[in-house]
Amino acid sequence: MESANRSVVKMFVILAFPASPQLRMLAFTLILLTYILTITSNMVIISVIKANRKLQRPMYYFLGNFSFMEIWYTTSTVPKMLESFLGSGSPITVAGCIAQLYLFFALGSTECFLLATMAYDRFLAICHPLHYPALMNLQTTTWLVTGAWVGGFLAPLLPIVLISQLSFCGPKVIHHFFCDAGPLLRRSCDNALLSSTMVSVLASLVILSTCLLTMISYTFIISTILHIPSATGRRKAFSTCASHLAVVVIYYATVIFIYVRPISPSSSELDKVASFFYAVVTPLLNPMIYSLRNKEVKEALKMMVGNRQMFVKNTRTLSMDCL
Repeated sequence: MESANRSVVKMFVILAFPASPQLRMLAFTLILLTYILTITSNMVIISVIKANRKLQRPMYYFLGNFSFMEIWYTTSTVPKMLESFLGSGSPITVAGCIAQLYLFFALGSTECFLLATMAYDRFLAICHPLHYPALMNLQTTTWLVTGAWVGGFLAPLLPIVLISQLSFCGPKVIHHFFCDAGPLLRRSCDNALLSSTMVSVLASLVILSTCLLTMISYTFIISTILHIPSATGRRKAFSTCASHLAVVVIYYATVIFIYVRPISPSSSELDKVASFFYAVVTPLLNPMIYSLRNKEVKEALKMMVGNRQMFVKNTRTLSMDCL
């Protein structure tokens, strides 16, 4: 691992993308807007699902959990990234860096498990519609979601414990927009081979296993769609399925590129670009693809907005009458 300065450090500086002040401000503005849109859209989805009784079904229960996870997933990295654009970097303690890494890994693992669970839910609904209510009941849904969250937060524990035992040397600058495993381990004063191997092995197990399960579910879904007699029905089903697959492929392609391989001893700009996609871009696409393009969600959203407008109108009328 690289270390130009052998003195042990307790603080790092996250330097996302070194550039001129003008470019940094432009990047700050664009990423801030993306972050606000991501948080807002996911909060809207959660609110709509909670407010509408027609959406109290397993599919939307999974989507609500997915949106909740996305809020924290993007929040674990983007605020520090934004801070780094405002100056010459964003300071973070070693303990804070390891905590950010754990939270990001835990939420990323949870996302993988939830994607596989949601794909399985759609597989049952499309391929076994008659048995779906019995197979995907309240108890099964609760167990699947609980398993996704618990499994997600347990999966990175061992490598994080190993990393926390290491000491870290200078230079203090981390050329990345968050404390990812590669940039952090490259600052280790100790032999980090075991930690690096555990990160790669466990990440590969989580990513590849959930990716395989997700792809198998979509394969059966597509096979079933092909047997739909109506051309309009096939086209509509394929449109939704293709959108979901596009997001899944983008997410898994980037995380496989970063984590399903040994950690490189040197940093790469391509790594940062790939990380940007799965940490910032896909959290923005997910609510739009999985929920806001859904007809039932759109109708529920229109109803909620209409009810709110009616409430505001009645309140104003009542206020005028009182005056």
